[in-house]
Amino acid sequence: MDGQMLAATRKGLLQLMRKNGGWSVERTSFAGIPVTAALHDARDGTLYAMLKHGHFGAKLHRSDDQGRTWTELPAPAFPADAAGSPTLFQVWALEAGGAAEPGRLWAGALPAGLFVSSDRGEHWQHVGALWNVPEREKWFGGGYDDAGIHTISPDPRDPKRVFVAISCGGVWDSADGGKSWRLRGDGMVATYMPPELAGQKETQDAHRVTRCAAAPDTMWMQHHCGNFRSTDAGATWTPLKLPVDDFGFAVAAHPKDPLTAWFVPAIKDELRVPRDGALAVTRTRDGGRTFESFRNGLPQRDAFDLIYRHGLDVDEAGTRLAMGSTTGSLWVSENAGEAWQLVNAHLPPIYAVRLY
Repeated sequence: MDGQMLAATRKGLLQLMRKNGGWSVERTSFAGIPVTAALHDARDGTLYAMLKHGHFGAKLHRSDDQGRTWTELPAPAFPADAAGSPTLFQVWALEAGGAAEPGRLWAGALPAGLFVSSDRGEHWQHVGALWNVPEREKWFGGGYDDAGIHTISPDPRDPKRVFVAISCGGVWDSADGGKSWRLRGDGMVATYMPPELAGQKETQDAHRVTRCAAAPDTMWMQHHCGNFRSTDAGATWTPLKLPVDDFGFAVAAHPKDPLTAWFVPAIKDELRVPRDGALAVTRTRDGGRTFESFRNGLPQRDAFDLIYRHGLDVDEAGTRLAMGSTTGSLWVSENAGEAWQLVNAHLPPIYAVRLY
């Protein structure tokens, strides 16, 4: 089975291809420049890349010929009258709209601004209704100084229903394409807060949220303080218990089976490394009641690999997974995570992977 992959790294965008049973880098774009988000738009085959040029800020590029050439477009930016006069630091998430919304794109930023385009990135509109919610006064940064939007998930049944997750600002949804927003997240617990505020929804640090495409009300969350599952589109969450560590950043939801998801555990807070230097991927196939740990093909000593929020992806069949780490290692599994093949151990630190 052939396939392609985007790897957004600290030193450019890599396009990989599987041929004759193995994966290899076929093209590098934007060499030396951090690529903070990348997208293959399945609706028309377009590629998008968000760059972070240091002093020159965020830059957006689009390719209509599979990465052979790129066109620079205006990047999302906060309007001059946005409350607090924010300056966009980077785009953290880039997602396509619904199948019936050609050209619609969503972008999530640091600070936690949400942006939408209806013309394939030619123009962007700041979603002021989310920025202006009263609860924003309580948002704060997790690993960054500012809160940021890392998860954007339009409902495939109705793309006007949009779900976002903010670190640290909780989870929100809109039923009208972003005109109004509801704070969700009953059941989450933030142990870094004072005990009386641990359940406060607007200060939850949801590291990453993914949903089952075939059963969109089923969502899986890797939280700073554990793992959670929702079966009502993020309104309420049930805590899960992994075999060893329940900290991490990455989670992938099976696209067809709402009972199956994958996590990559690590030791929490200031360490953020695999326990005992041994990298593992955990999988549940019963809705989070039990988990299996898989290590075949992954380093089992002296490993310092951390998998970022967007560093784990699963294909449309739910069989192939890709995983990239902070040490520049990239693995692929062809059997739902049970065994892993090292593609390359010498890449730049990997921010995100996308299979297509």
